[in-house]
Amino acid sequence: MSRKARVVIIGSGIAGSSIAYHLAELGWKDILVLEQGEPVSGTTSHAPGLVGQLRSSASLTKMLMYSVALYKKLRYRSEPGFFPVGSLRLASSHERLLELKRQESFAKTVGLEARLLSAAEAAKMFPLMESEGVHGALYLPGDGSARAVILAQALAQAAKDKGVEFLPYAKVVSFDIRDGRVVGLSTPQEDILCDLVVAASGIWSAQLGRLAGVRIPLIPMQHQYAATAPLPELKALGAHTLPNLRDPDNLVYFRQDGEGLVLGGYERDPAPFYHERVPEGANPTVLDYTPARFESLWEGCLKRVPLLKGASLVKKVNGLESFTPDGEFILGPAPELKGFWAACGFCAHGVSGSGGVGKMLAEWIVEGEPTLDLWHMDIRRFGGYVSKTGYIAARACEVYATYYDIAYPNREKESQRKLRLSPMYGQLSALDCVFGEKSGWERPNWFASNEARADEGTSPVPRGWAAKNWSPAIGAEHKACREAVALFDESSFSKLEVSGAGALAFLQRLTDNQMDKPEGSVTYTQMLNERGGIECDLTVTRLGKNRFRLITGTAFGVHDTAWLLKHKPADGSVGVKDLTDELCCLGVWGPRARELLQGVSPDDVSNEGFPYLSAREIKAAGLAVFAVRVTYVGELGWELYAPAKEGGKLWQALWEAGNPLGAAAAGYRAIDSLRLEKGYRYWSADIHSEYNPYEAGLGFCVKLDKGDFIGKPALETFKARGLTRKLCCLTLDDPAAVALGGEAIAHAGRVVGRVTSAGYGYTLGKSIAYGYLPIAHTEPGTKLEVELFGERIPAVVCKEPLYDPRNARIKS
Repeated sequence: MSRKARVVIIGSGIAGSSIAYHLAELGWKDILVLEQGEPVSGTTSHAPGLVGQLRSSASLTKMLMYSVALYKKLRYRSEPGFFPVGSLRLASSHERLLELKRQESFAKTVGLEARLLSAAEAAKMFPLMESEGVHGALYLPGDGSARAVILAQALAQAAKDKGVEFLPYAKVVSFDIRDGRVVGLSTPQEDILCDLVVAASGIWSAQLGRLAGVRIPLIPMQHQYAATAPLPELKALGAHTLPNLRDPDNLVYFRQDGEGLVLGGYERDPAPFYHERVPEGANPTVLDYTPARFESLWEGCLKRVPLLKGASLVKKVNGLESFTPDGEFILGPAPELKGFWAACGFCAHGVSGSGGVGKMLAEWIVEGEPTLDLWHMDIRRFGGYVSKTGYIAARACEVYATYYDIAYPNREKESQRKLRLSPMYGQLSALDCVFGEKSGWERPNWFASNEARADEGTSPVPRGWAAKNWSPAIGAEHKACREAVALFDESSFSKLEVSGAGALAFLQRLTDNQMDKPEGSVTYTQMLNERGGIECDLTVTRLGKNRFRLITGTAFGVHDTAWLLKHKPADGSVGVKDLTDELCCLGVWGPRARELLQGVSPDDVSNEGFPYLSAREIKAAGLAVFAVRVTYVGELGWELYAPAKEGGKLWQALWEAGNPLGAAAAGYRAIDSLRLEKGYRYWSADIHSEYNPYEAGLGFCVKLDKGDFIGKPALETFKARGLTRKLCCLTLDDPAAVALGGEAIAHAGRVVGRVTSAGYGYTLGKSIAYGYLPIAHTEPGTKLEVELFGERIPAVVCKEPLYDPRNARIKS
């Protein structure tokens, strides 16, 4: 027996039901939802029920805000599944209060109502709590309490009303894959042909992925909570009276459930649970309760709500929830297999996020891209380094154990390090390198040995949190690059090659800039979606008539490769290859970069012989090196590419030649400071899929006269209508007040924007911030304010770039 469906959604929990409903809302038919057991019998069935909206990213917060708006309207057999009781997030320390002030500022930028309360005001709203030791609280009146099962049933019924079919007891046992695309699947009862598969299977999603040859890096974590017997104090108040309460300093949360309290939290000693051990049974996502592991949480509960001391716990749950290595959702099309989509890894916000996930995934499937930037939730953010269960488990445990920790800037993960090392790792370590990690790569943040080069007193120590995970070496490395020369290990940058008879036409169609340039030309460009949003931001070097090298960010290689493959012609005329591990890359930048390169190369690297935005092979340190004259720091210099095995030799030669010139080894924190002064954009912060090149200040890249390319019609419309917003550079009056990103930008007391990226410019001696502003506030000289931890710092819009506006230094 077999049947045909346009899309098969695997999993009928709240996420799967939401996706089905939203696909049907957009007009899709022939939607089939499979459930291996009874409907709503997985993680949804034991969700603790706290629905919060405020998260660290704008797009995720907006998704959760949509969820709440949707849940308010849902009913199942006349029963509501959401109660807008609000929530309180306590600060039981001064540092936590600073975080709440920062979160309140961010909430304003996305239109989410949030306000700071005193400890007394919080205690009045939640009279069961002990207010001693509480420094304040953040109140979010739109948050609420959920009955997840009712919400899932309501979404499923709404989907059924639109023609969606739900099939229980239909476990997927295999996939039908042909020519790199999933075209069907099988259950014990039947074979099903389909165009698309969506894995919304909670803790089983990784197993499904393996069945299809798709990497889905998540692992079930055991999350425990309990519910009390009726409490006299709650009986007097009535149902749905108290706001949800979170006390992250004590690792606990509380939710009123009728006349009792649901209480739980995130302990420091989490317990993963490997997929293959998930038991069979009526609800295999619920395990035996472990009292010992709940003890630390119980202590936190008693500290905040002492009257619980005599309460009995009538319900104890140990439920499995899927966690990812970075604590974010896993959404979108799998890069390894066409037609296979993921919607899983919901970590601690499954119910809160499922409404928004359904909307975003439906948009993505039907319209080709979602309306929000989902990069940090995109399955394509992960590379092959996440394929091992040990890595996933260790990182997921770290995410779980630190879930309630204060989110200090530039905080690095501690587990599963040294997975990907550049050829220069040993040499960098010998220079007292302080490494950070990105996409598995160990990368220099700064070099502690350079702290001795810092000029004491010439640059202020940043105030507050900006001084955490910071070093004066950053300023020393910045100045070395501006005044002499600096060496940067950029081997982690993603390096892709596009080749074949159709390569030029292919790249012309994908990019907004002109690709038909002479061999050896270097072009900065973007790849756009149909809405004109920036999907990729990269440089393209023409190596030959039919060969091009694309350089993109460390974390963006899988994403950008997937974008290329998605649009690659099927006739075999274009090949795409990832060369990241084969080549090292060293950046040599500064006013003495040419002297340094001449010290190791017999070739002509003069401005006439090697002009800006050109590339060619040279001899350096006796090696064949491909040199690209380009910069991301605003100084004269080159990126030097060589076989990875030769990286150590190349670094050593450059280091020795640079010593007499005052060369410094420098890290990525210096790069960030340098690029801010020059106004260079960073994809995923300053620019992403929601922003077009014109409003991002990248209109110079757009060549509308080159022929058709993806996004061109949208850009023509934007150009004809004129801009409504624009990415602007601001400098803050207090140079020691350094924004961290996400802060509110205000004009006359009204929020008009949000900081996209910020830092201190050591050459200019200024605190710099970037953000999108309504066009009425973009004129240089406009007075604004940036809100830092509740304090409004005067700022001014500046003409950019702040540094070397005529580009004399990079072109000399």
